Amino acid sequence: MPPTPSLPPPPKSDLLNLRQLFALLFLVHSLRSRLAAAHQGSSSHAAAALTEWRSAHASYYAASDPRDTFGGACGYGDLGKSGYGMATAGLSDALFEKGAACGGCYEVRCVEELRYCLPGTSIVLTATNFCAPNYGLPADAGGICNPPNHHLLMPIQAFEKIAIWKAGVMPIQYRRVKCIREDGVRFTIDGKGFFYTVLISNVAGAGDVTAVKIKGSVTGWLPMGRTWGQNWHISADLKGQALSFEVTSSDGVTLTSYNVAPKDWAFGKTYVGKQFPF
Repeated sequence: MPPTPSLPPPPKSDLLNLRQLFALLFLVHSLRSRLAAAHQGSSSHAAAALTEWRSAHASYYAASDPRDTFGGACGYGDLGKSGYGMATAGLSDALFEKGAACGGCYEVRCVEELRYCLPGTSIVLTATNFCAPNYGLPADAGGICNPPNHHLLMPIQAFEKIAIWKAGVMPIQYRRVKCIREDGVRFTIDGKGFFYTVLISNVAGAGDVTAVKIKGSVTGWLPMGRTWGQNWHISADLKGQALSFEVTSSDGVTLTSYNVAPKDWAFGKTYVGKQFPF
C-alpha cells in the first residue's frame, strides 16, 4: 500500500497571520470584559435602585461655607453627628418637595463634560438641604435652582469624587437608591410642656419619611404632623410614659419600634429604634 502523502507545512507568513489574528481576538475579548466590569463597577447600587437615571445639573459650595457641617432645611443640625458627613446635597425646588424629600438617597454621576468628569465614578448623596431659587435671574441664565430645574448643590468634597472642580455647573445624571445606614433610626425629642417635636434621622431604605405615629405606654397610636424637613410634632401629654414610634417611608414600608424612649425620657435626648431593611 503506497504511503499517504503528507501535506506541506503552511508558509511562515500564514502562521504569523494566524497568530496575529488569535492575539487580536484575545485582545478584543479582554477589552470587552474590562469595559463591562468598569460599567458595572461605576454603579454598585444598581440592585438597590429605586428609579431610572434622570438628567439634571450639579454645582458645589466651598469647604469654608458653614453649610458643609451644620444646619440645613431638613433640620438635621450637625451633619457629622447625624451620620451624614459630606456625602450630602441641597435639592432644587423641583426636587425638594417642601421637605418631603429630606433623607432620600441619590446616586449621582457626571456626564457629557469629558474634560472634567472622572470616568467610571459615582457617589451616593443624602438630601439634607434646600437649594433656594433666585427669581432675580432666569432659570436658564443663573437661576440654577429655579423651577423647573433639577439641580443638586453639593459640598466640594463630594463634587470632587465625580468631577474636577473646574467644571462649575455641570450636567449629571441621578437616580434614587436605597440608603444604607449603620445602627437604627434615631429619634431626637424636643419641645416644651405638652408640645413635642421629634427629629427623625439615620433612616435606611427609601430614607425619606412620609408619616409618623407616636404611642405612649398608656395611649393609643397618635399621628404626628410634619413641622418642616424631617421634624415632626404633636400636642399631647406623654410625660412619664415609654414612647414607641411607627414610621412610614416613601416606598410604603412601615417600621414599628416599641419602647424606644424609656418612661424617664428627656427633651434634647436622642433615642435609637429599629432600622428599615436595605
